[in-house]
Amino acid sequence: MKFLTATDRYIARLVATPLIATLVIAAMLLLLDKMLRLFDFVAAEGGPVSVVWRMLANLIPEYMSLGIPIGLLLGILLAFRGLATSSEIDIFRAVGQSYWRLLRVPYLYAIALALVNFAIVGWVQPTSRYLYEELRFDLRSGALGASIKVGEFNNLGDNLTMRIEESRNQGNDLSGLFVFAENKKGQSIAVTAAKGQFLRTDDPDTIILRLTNGTLVHDAPNYRNARVLSFSSHDVPIDLPQIEQFRGRGGKDREYTFNELIKVGSDAALPKRIRNQAWSNFHFRLVEVAMMLLLPLLAVALAIPPKRSTSALGVFLSIVMVVTYHKINEYAESLGGMGQVPPTLALWVPFLLFAGLIIWMYHVIAHVPGGQPIGALEVFAAKAGKAIKKLFSFGRKNSRLLPQEG
Repeated sequence: MKFLTATDRYIARLVATPLIATLVIAAMLLLLDKMLRLFDFVAAEGGPVSVVWRMLANLIPEYMSLGIPIGLLLGILLAFRGLATSSEIDIFRAVGQSYWRLLRVPYLYAIALALVNFAIVGWVQPTSRYLYEELRFDLRSGALGASIKVGEFNNLGDNLTMRIEESRNQGNDLSGLFVFAENKKGQSIAVTAAKGQFLRTDDPDTIILRLTNGTLVHDAPNYRNARVLSFSSHDVPIDLPQIEQFRGRGGKDREYTFNELIKVGSDAALPKRIRNQAWSNFHFRLVEVAMMLLLPLLAVALAIPPKRSTSALGVFLSIVMVVTYHKINEYAESLGGMGQVPPTLALWVPFLLFAGLIIWMYHVIAHVPGGQPIGALEVFAAKAGKAIKKLFSFGRKNSRLLPQEG
């Protein structure tokens, strides 16, 4: 006997299409929203555009961890809603297929995606999040070769100021340069030049600015008058500023892997606040993954509309419930991290309450004849819809009775 029957394969196809579509669309929307802000950030910091794609790549695991539960829920919900509205679900029930039997394939999806999400939130996301923060730090510190902003005064180190009017050929051809440098003894030079070019040296901490066709003004406290020199070519050595090293991974709870969170939470030498934060984040990730095993039950409970109804209230309510639960978990994590509530209670009590609600909703739809777990909401939504339609039709009718000008 085959493990997957024709019915299972049929449901698998129905679930796969909305699941993949929802996952891809959700990830793309989140990435596009972040992409615009990253382009603005990189442009403001004067960094290379290529770093935007690296930063977005490091955000994909985080967005996947958010999109996978939503995709799983909507994939199963829309598949069963299609079966219900086409009366196929009644045919399956009539031939002895229970809801639990029909959930075999959805649970295979749920278990597989829960394992994937467990790996993402446990190990992949912490590393990628750290790499993302490191790229942000490198942009701000100039470690990525941030360019000098054209048309603005740029401070290179403590005692050097530079302004460039125009840059061409990817920065290899500079024009309209002004350079001002001053040392601790009060000696200063001010240089203007028609053209310039940066050159590398054997010392990685020093570069040469070669100026062409300009004027140099050298002044010092013991000079009666500043010395003025015209030149056809002049080299100005520039000491690159020291770049601060980025912190080690684990500066934030989201950057710890599962085994590192357990190690930090169990280290009695650390302050209690640090240990509470580690355990709160650990349990937060666990309950987020554990909830995925209840999503098939929630999807079925909200997918079946009342008879002779095509209401999509269950689709809307499912998203509201999942997002609300996620926000409750975030609040519970903060409470556990502050030590106001033990992390275990703070995260697992909401999970158990939410699990109890889902199991009750599934029991009503699957085992109570004619049961509808959101029946009251469906009735209210239907009455509200009729009232709104009546109001609009009344408004249109009155508008026809009003006298027309002309």
